[in-house]
Amino acid sequence: MILTAILLIVSLAIILVAAELFTNAVEWLGHKLNLNEGVVGSILAAVGTAMPETMIPVVAILYTGGEHGHEVGVGAILGAPFMLATLAMFITGLAVVGFARGGRRTTELRVNSKVLGRDIRFFLIGYLLAIVAAFVPIYAFKVAIAIVVVGLYVYYVYKHATDSEEAPMTYEDMEGMSPLEAAEELAGQPEHLAPLHFQRWKSTPRFWVVCAQLVVSLAIMLVGAYMFVEQVTAVALAIGIPALILSLLIAPVATELPEKMNSVLWVRQGKDTLALGNLTGAMVFQSCIPAAFGMVFGEWAITAESTSAFVSAGIAILAAAVIFGSLNFGGRKLTANALLTGGVFYVAYVVYLLVAGGAHA
Repeated sequence: MILTAILLIVSLAIILVAAELFTNAVEWLGHKLNLNEGVVGSILAAVGTAMPETMIPVVAILYTGGEHGHEVGVGAILGAPFMLATLAMFITGLAVVGFARGGRRTTELRVNSKVLGRDIRFFLIGYLLAIVAAFVPIYAFKVAIAIVVVGLYVYYVYKHATDSEEAPMTYEDMEGMSPLEAAEELAGQPEHLAPLHFQRWKSTPRFWVVCAQLVVSLAIMLVGAYMFVEQVTAVALAIGIPALILSLLIAPVATELPEKMNSVLWVRQGKDTLALGNLTGAMVFQSCIPAAFGMVFGEWAITAESTSAFVSAGIAILAAAVIFGSLNFGGRKLTANALLTGGVFYVAYVVYLLVAGGAHA
């Protein structure tokens, strides 16, 4: 157990280093390709850091197989959006509160409501379609829904990619702002990007070096995430935690660490749209691509064994609607308090599993 604890700490450190390298590289990649912040945060960062948790259901369903493999696979597919909509939002909210006592001095997030609002709408549509497919015992219907949600994600990428880039902040735009608020706005401008770690001596790094850092950071991230999963899994199995809880709660916590750490780093830098888009973009990806895979290759159905997994999907939808409802009904403002409510939904689901009998489903 001592060795396991040491390896857990080492794996967490690896993920933290990888997250720093990744966020730094993906910002420069977006700048080099003239991509808007929606593409950088909601697509590049989100899909890149979603790779660890996406591989778990693929391996579980295609290579492990059997009842256990399909149970773990479906649980992992549904567990990822649940973690992002609850625990990841809660951790990001804590980061906002923590940094507000330092440089931020505010718990209100400066976000692009158009980008985040679109993410949540696509997530709700895609995930609701996936849940509907679980109620229909016709395989052809599930395949059709899978095709629809994949097409939905393609359209989502298109919408982000064709957004017009927002004009850079001007001195006129900063009139009436405090020096701190102006600094926060400027933090996302290209000329205020931190030097690329792989080429810190250059004010403008070479494109191939940016790509190299991005690839290396993803590789390190995968190693760290799977190392973390192995150690957490070893502890869970040793103390007899059921496979459902393992796939719904334990594994997603580990594999969602990249998104959490990237968002915390961006919150620290005042880049709130990137921080939240990293999470909401991953939610859209997880509700469409892995869910489509589960519909086609997994046992995607509401059964006594899978009820608890699909309850987590319902809670994820509810949490996302509550947290981001303020963008549409609260003057288009998002605060740390809204994000912190994700923790309430997470605890409620854990209570359901452990106390209300969900663990036996």
